Amino acid sequence: MSSELQQTLAKSASVSGTSLHTGEKVTLKLQPGPVDSGIKFKRRDLQDEPTIDATIANLKTVERATTIGEGSVRVHTVEHILSSLVAMGVDNAVVEMDANEPPIGDGSARPYVELIKKAGIATQETPRRFFDVREPIHIETKTGSLLVVLPDTKFRISCTQAGPDGQFTQFLSTEITPAIYEREIAPARTFVFYDDVRHLMDKNLIKGGSLENAIVIRGEAVLSKEPLRFPDEFVRHKILDIVGDLALFGQRIRGHIIAVKPSHTANCELARQIVTQMRKPLVAAQTFAPPPATAQPSAAEKSEIMQRVNEGGALDVTQIMKILPHRYPFLMVDRVTKIDGTKITGVKNVSVDEPFFQGHFPHHPIMPGVLQLEAIAQVAGILTLRQAENMGKLAYFMSAENVKWRKPVRPGDTLVIEVELTKSRGKIGRAKGACYVQGDVVSEAEVTFILAEG
Repeated sequence: MSSELQQTLAKSASVSGTSLHTGEKVTLKLQPGPVDSGIKFKRRDLQDEPTIDATIANLKTVERATTIGEGSVRVHTVEHILSSLVAMGVDNAVVEMDANEPPIGDGSARPYVELIKKAGIATQETPRRFFDVREPIHIETKTGSLLVVLPDTKFRISCTQAGPDGQFTQFLSTEITPAIYEREIAPARTFVFYDDVRHLMDKNLIKGGSLENAIVIRGEAVLSKEPLRFPDEFVRHKILDIVGDLALFGQRIRGHIIAVKPSHTANCELARQIVTQMRKPLVAAQTFAPPPATAQPSAAEKSEIMQRVNEGGALDVTQIMKILPHRYPFLMVDRVTKIDGTKITGVKNVSVDEPFFQGHFPHHPIMPGVLQLEAIAQVAGILTLRQAENMGKLAYFMSAENVKWRKPVRPGDTLVIEVELTKSRGKIGRAKGACYVQGDVVSEAEVTFILAEG
């Protein structure tokens, strides 16, 4: 976000409509909030007009929407209004309602963005609270959601959305700023697969749902009151939901969220895990792996490795372990086949005995995408650490950008990792890498790291 100071609304503004799940008529009014108050929901239809803080501690349910509450008081489907407020730069606000669920509008966040712009933004004289992600966090659910958050200097989301059997698979990676959100994310509408409609109705949900506020997917057909606003509207709405659910963390996040088939359940669990990391004592930056337990390579060993590199760039696993601190089960490169200036090629033989296949997944083993990212980072580390003056140092993984996972990697595959060092200035290095299986790109990313003494 552009401002380093907290912001609230300049004045109040209201909108009325029908709620999605309860089908009730509701008026929502945005009010300014004092510094450090965060976002609160006020139920004006109840006695004493109770308020609920929009925090992960108050999360109650995530049944096709996000519900928060305190005591017996509930507010349902808060993700769209929270997403809009946070993305548009509002830190403190009171959301007043005369029912238990905000109006759904057209199923997107655009009406809320327009409401926020109508109210205006006011800067407050107190610094914003930022949380810088210090180390990767990994969330997986039994329903197939995979979320990873990595360190970054900005708030970025890279999301892959896929329906049943991979139907309507879409990918988008974007930074979240007010301008980008208003233009690229907020207009994306909520959607539902036709086969899920009866299930939701049986649970007494979507009473206010219609083709005016949701897209229905039936087979290959897309049913909607108007044409799709984006060719990839579904993944854009998933990003909208991620922003809203992570708003329950309560602070601005500087990190890169990588999400595959996200859900409200997974999004909110990630928010909980970020809270857990925030509460950990501050430690040094996370390295690629723990420091080596063995002695540093001798001068003769360094000379031997440099000679091998100069003669053709091939390194076996024994020599790799003299450069990298990684050991089983976290060493993600078996050999280096070539080093040519700023370019390097490594190989990882993916065996069915890899420990991660025990749970990812027992009946459909797939190499986690985050470990392919780790393989790129390790090969990038070899490219820098194989230099004589850098041997014995550690490469601290700082950030990853433009991460894309394109195809699954399975037992028996040979992962070829190609990396090019794009920047090396002082202690900072930046590299661009891709993983291939049988010539096809399965993943790619840009990584940044810093060298430090081991």
